[in-house]
Amino acid sequence: MPVDCIDMAGALDAVESMIAGGRPQTVLAVNPEKIMKAQTDSLVRESLRGAGLLIPDGIGVVVAVRLLLGRRLERVPGSELMPAICARAAGKAHAVFLYGATPEVNERAAQVLVERYPGLRVAGHRHGYVGEADMPALVEEINASGAQILFVALGSPRQELWMKQYLPQLDVRVCQGVGGTFDVLVGKVRRAPAAFRRLHLEWLYRLLAEPRRLLRQTALPRFAWKVLVARVTGRR
Repeated sequence: MPVDCIDMAGALDAVESMIAGGRPQTVLAVNPEKIMKAQTDSLVRESLRGAGLLIPDGIGVVVAVRLLLGRRLERVPGSELMPAICARAAGKAHAVFLYGATPEVNERAAQVLVERYPGLRVAGHRHGYVGEADMPALVEEINASGAQILFVALGSPRQELWMKQYLPQLDVRVCQGVGGTFDVLVGKVRRAPAAFRRLHLEWLYRLLAEPRRLLRQTALPRFAWKVLVARVTGRR
């Protein structure tokens, strides 16, 4: 699986270039869970490989690149990139559209962003409980809003698959999958404390806070094993 070796500043510059471009592109996070999912799910694999920007969201990806390729890169969490995009958009008159999460969280996230980033224009927002039959109307609503940036918070891999299907019909220029970032913005879900983030143990904090994630987290040791095997055998 590919990943872009960039830092936060580079990611923001890449997003700015996409906005100035002539076609919509996706910004997706790369982490061990998605990489392992892509090994067996061709649709997820195609979604990732077709992205305009793949940010190194998981510390496991950062470590793997260092071990296997000798390249040093920084982690670019998607939950931090989205607010950074909004901060820059506020000063450049780029409008955003929020899609996903519950009706209450979606509504509140739009309010929080406007309050936090004066000048930001939220052109529209829609919760994530939209049926398949209503998708054409949603696409039309997004296009009619005039938004250049669309944030999709449907969780993975649902959001990646949604973007793969509907991106060709959208007039936006940037479409970022943001997972549970809306929940973090409104305070429904708490980010890991600074100590956990400094030690790159956000995954452990989330597991302790949400034990039901245990099944998903089984991808981490499998990913680590594959990286170790590749390191020992000299595969790159």
